[in-house]
Amino acid sequence: MSTEPRACVRARARQRGLTLIELVLFIMIVGVALAAIVGVMNFTTRHSADPVRRKQALMLAEALLEEVELAKFTFCDVYDPRAGSDDAAAAVTGPGDCAAATQEQWGPEANNARPFDNVNDYVGKAGEPAINAFSADTKLATASTRLVDANGNALPLDGFTASVTIRPDTLREAGGGNAIGNADDKTAQTDVLRITVTIGYDGQTLSLDGYRTRYAPASL
Repeated sequence: MSTEPRACVRARARQRGLTLIELVLFIMIVGVALAAIVGVMNFTTRHSADPVRRKQALMLAEALLEEVELAKFTFCDVYDPRAGSDDAAAAVTGPGDCAAATQEQWGPEANNARPFDNVNDYVGKAGEPAINAFSADTKLATASTRLVDANGNALPLDGFTASVTIRPDTLREAGGGNAIGNADDKTAQTDVLRITVTIGYDGQTLSLDGYRTRYAPASL
């Protein structure tokens, strides 16, 4: 006959270890939780912006926007006899002062390549992005393309695309005062152009906007 107190027997019974079923359930719960955490971390890593790639995209966008903004913005092509004339009587004040064949329109003239001599030359039509003009096949791999600089040299950066969109726009003085330009996209003869450069990379895009005004119609 045992003389051990009943309270000690009950306490020892409560101190039993985990059963096999409880251990398996614990492992399953912890495994599911860890899988969910790892999945969230992988998703975040894949879809987070790489700071280096974003800086490269910004550099490309700024360079391309500057290239377009530095182009001339004249009524006549630079080869027009009256383009850039200092003679007041021969000064160009509108497209009617140009020879018919040298009025600036959307799209580059024949045998004209980057860097184009006029802002209008960078797109074939107002509001439609120009894409292929800024990339070339590098032959490094099948269907491998890279962006090229203004001189046609491939840039040492992979996985980037570039497009430029130009459309007529209107600028108005602060407080709703006088406005210059017009938003008619049927003609290239406007005084204000809005330039949008978009760089694509890793499933993301970065865009920069700039404006070009016709501040000196005859200036070259």
